[in-house]
Amino acid sequence: MSAVLAEGQDKRSTAEVLPVALAAMGVVFGDIGTSPLYTMKEVFNVHHGLAVTPANVLGVLSLVFWALTIVVSLKYVVYITRADNRGEGGIMALTSLALRTTRSPRLARLMSAVGLFGAALFYGDGVITPAISVLSAVEGLEVATPAFRPFVLPISLVVLTGLFVIQSKGTARVGAVFGPVMLFWFATLGVLGTMNVVRHPDVLQAFNPLHAVHFFAANKGIGFLALGAIVLAITGGEALYADMGHFGRRPIKLAWFGFVFPALYLNYLGQGALILDDPSAVQNPFYLLVPEPLLYPMVGLSTLATIIASQAVISGAFSLTKQAVQLGYSPRVHIIHTSEKEVGQIYVPNVNWMLLGAVIALVLGFRSSSALASAYGIAVTLTMMIDTLLAFLVVRALWKWGWGSALAFVAVFLTVDFAFFAANTVKIFDGGWFPLVLGLFIHALLMIWKRGRAALTERMQVDTMPLDLFIQSMFHDPPIRVPGTGVFMTTAPDGVPRALLHNLLHNKVLHARVVLVTMITEDVPYVPASERVQVEELDFGFYRVFVRYGFKDDPDIPAALALAEGQGLPFVLMESSFFLGRETLIPRAGSLLGRWREQIFILMFRNAHSAADFFCIPANRVVEFGTQIEL
Repeated sequence: MSAVLAEGQDKRSTAEVLPVALAAMGVVFGDIGTSPLYTMKEVFNVHHGLAVTPANVLGVLSLVFWALTIVVSLKYVVYITRADNRGEGGIMALTSLALRTTRSPRLARLMSAVGLFGAALFYGDGVITPAISVLSAVEGLEVATPAFRPFVLPISLVVLTGLFVIQSKGTARVGAVFGPVMLFWFATLGVLGTMNVVRHPDVLQAFNPLHAVHFFAANKGIGFLALGAIVLAITGGEALYADMGHFGRRPIKLAWFGFVFPALYLNYLGQGALILDDPSAVQNPFYLLVPEPLLYPMVGLSTLATIIASQAVISGAFSLTKQAVQLGYSPRVHIIHTSEKEVGQIYVPNVNWMLLGAVIALVLGFRSSSALASAYGIAVTLTMMIDTLLAFLVVRALWKWGWGSALAFVAVFLTVDFAFFAANTVKIFDGGWFPLVLGLFIHALLMIWKRGRAALTERMQVDTMPLDLFIQSMFHDPPIRVPGTGVFMTTAPDGVPRALLHNLLHNKVLHARVVLVTMITEDVPYVPASERVQVEELDFGFYRVFVRYGFKDDPDIPAALALAEGQGLPFVLMESSFFLGRETLIPRAGSLLGRWREQIFILMFRNAHSAADFFCIPANRVVEFGTQIEL
């Protein structure tokens, strides 16, 4: 259900919401739901120097509980999911809302850059999540018998490669089983945890926050650094907000508080109870919870759960790429729709294979989930800090909170976010540099493309003839008119497109109807069909058409022009020709971009996907005119 009503407007009964909540388990909670595989193991990793004592175990369990409560439950589920952009969530939607709070161009550019950096960091998460999740699941074979150790890496690579290869087939069929599988996964987590909690009920003391306080007092620096591993328990929290548009706030809230959170924490408590009974179990407390006869089935279930978690991140990367294209931060890319019913199910080949290459390099470079844990966390905590800052602007300016309440909001959540981020900074030289470098690289490309497009538009408009003067000249020296409709795409609705001038210069004719189409991307996820098209009839058979899309809509210019018939513009596809410009960019001294940015922009421009395909224009209706432009 792409839905979506705000929770206060959601009139569905609990019986109607439950199936949606089940489906949400297969998408929204995959990442955070597989964190028990490695979190406790990494907190007590021998390299971190944290002693395995009853006080430390209770302190860690207390920190995990309050991290899940403050960051995931309160910050994301209770508060930030209320900041929806027409039902959609995620950092792009939150940035769009934040931009509505200011009229300052400089502040707007700063917020856009910060929000875009948070989005770029998601690609780092999209690489690390599949690698660490699948590796940690397959490493369960080592617990069964050390003889499997040499096969962990090859098996992980085969599973990961298969995951990316099947992306082109779409996830509609497989997705139908994601919810039930994750329901069984969380139920298994809860049962395994409860079995050990019953044997050692003392771990229930961990709900007392004083154990967390005593943990820091006793361990000081080491205790603070332990936060860098504890953060692994909340990775995936941002996905609750990012995937809200698919399910709605109420089903996500119901699934989290009603089932996922209790099952997750019961498993952490069970691992803590096992460690209290046998400190040597810290080597892999998750799999050592499992009765020996069920170990191999559990490895299979864990692997399936990590595949589902990885699928959600990969699909998120596809969706984010599409949004970046729509908002003008990325060149056009080839996007394939894998479902005839679900608009949001897409496959982006370029992104898919780049992610696979990065994942394989990461697995071969780090070789274990423990080593990868050093790279995990810093990108997530940075994104969480950005979410908090943007949400502060929303609660203050859009929700009209008083300064006291708004400052309390940002102080509490930003303090927690910053503590986790600071603890993760020590990981930078142990692998944490990877998601940061990848995020900075992608952010740089997105900003170069945005600035490059602005510079290109500025250069093209210098030589553009005003449209009103051009139409007036038609009355004095009218060209030959031919039947049909000529459609010209333009970013400058008040100017004459170069393709139109070239057509007139070379063919000496104009169509009976000349339609100038300008596409506008709004800061909302979807624009309803009733608001899609605006038609202005001009003199001499000219029409100016504005076509509006949201950043999650799929541009389809022929379909939009068919809607324009209701506003007086006759349109028959097979009697229309679409004229597109194909620009060749030439570098020049004194470019607005600077030399190295100019070279990167030209490379990106040359490799952009076909405009005709992007706008869904049939190939047999397209005419292209080439032109050279100096940047």
